[in-house]
Amino acid sequence: MIDLTVPEIKRKLQQASPEEFAALERSLVADTRKGVVSALEVARRRVAAELAERERLEGLFEFERELARARGAQVVVGLDEVGRGPLAGPLAVGAVVLPEGVRIAGLNDSKQVAPEVREALAEEIKEKALAWSVQFIQPHEIDAAGMTASLLTAFRRAVGAVEQAGVVPDVILLDGNPLKMDKREVNVVKGDSKCASIAAASIVAKVERDALMVAYDQQFPQYGFASNKGYASQEHIDAIKSYGLSPIHRASFCTAFTQPTLF
Repeated sequence: MIDLTVPEIKRKLQQASPEEFAALERSLVADTRKGVVSALEVARRRVAAELAERERLEGLFEFERELARARGAQVVVGLDEVGRGPLAGPLAVGAVVLPEGVRIAGLNDSKQVAPEVREALAEEIKEKALAWSVQFIQPHEIDAAGMTASLLTAFRRAVGAVEQAGVVPDVILLDGNPLKMDKREVNVVKGDSKCASIAAASIVAKVERDALMVAYDQQFPQYGFASNKGYASQEHIDAIKSYGLSPIHRASFCTAFTQPTLF
């Protein structure tokens, strides 16, 4: 490839897949031009990152397949919650059933994914999933029943919605501690970073809940819901002290800094 210019070689290296890069690297090993040496090093780092991501992604699906095989399961639904700790807004629980063989690049725990990437991933998940659902438990329900009961209700509603769509899971994967909600339940510690369907559920729940909080920001702009999503930022706490609680606040979460509601 010595007859190619440095910019042409850079372009080829930038566009090469990991498999194509291996052949390019061998053909360029004797090229000592500084620009080529530098471009090769940049490409090596890019390819190494792509291969590591490919391995991580395959691990998400393989971990889940192993869990299913160990239980003789065919259909797996992953569940995850978002919004357990905020002062305002609902609890959201996502449920996703992914078909065998599907791959979604960038799939990960929603907390590890940039917001703009999360939105694109959520759309791809919904398009490719056999079934999906996001269920909300409203603040007044959380105040009345408490968080543990609210989680149970949300998880059961999410599984029910998937089943109503005609997809009956053999295994229900939950992130975190046991809830004993169903005999099909399997708990996976840090499941949103280990299991593909749990990661997918985390993303769709996060995107749906965030969109709802942005909409609430239009109704109650003084609390900054578009930026804090209902969590206890200092600005949010200061707004509660100044304005009291809105209808979407969890009163039982706000007792340390509340005054009578203005709504």
